[in-house]
Amino acid sequence: MLLIRERIQGHRGVYMGFEMQIVSNTPLTGEEDFDTAAKMFFEQIGYLSKGSDPQIPYKIFADFFLKHPMKAWFVDDIAVTLKTSRPTVYRHLNKLKGFDILEEVSVFDEVSKQQKKAYRLRYGNFEKAWNFVEAHIKVAVENYGKTVEHLQRLIDTQRK
Repeated sequence: MLLIRERIQGHRGVYMGFEMQIVSNTPLTGEEDFDTAAKMFFEQIGYLSKGSDPQIPYKIFADFFLKHPMKAWFVDDIAVTLKTSRPTVYRHLNKLKGFDILEEVSVFDEVSKQQKKAYRLRYGNFEKAWNFVEAHIKVAVENYGKTVEHLQRLIDTQRK
């Protein structure tokens, strides 16, 4: 297992952490059941933790964002639907935001008659959103490579 952590410049120039677990795996293309394949994938990337109850984080990612990729969701709506607290929803949303797979949008709320923050799948498409994840992984690995090259130069300099 490889855990990649990188500090990236996110939306509006704000720096945020990117963290992704990478494990040697076989593509799940042989699995025909969406829920089974999604749960396995979410575990592989470190979104779902083995040993903890995966029900709420799974439903947030799969039932809200993947199954309704164009819809922007209010935190309160997710919390009420799942019968959980706002901090619990935010904890899982922050993990998805850490993958840079969600985007914050401002949406007019008919109930409060105000603009409110909501979240949706980046580009309204999982495959396109995943391209962001892959780009962050590539940058992180390239940066590690530059550090390795630098360390090697320092080692070579010390030997002279």
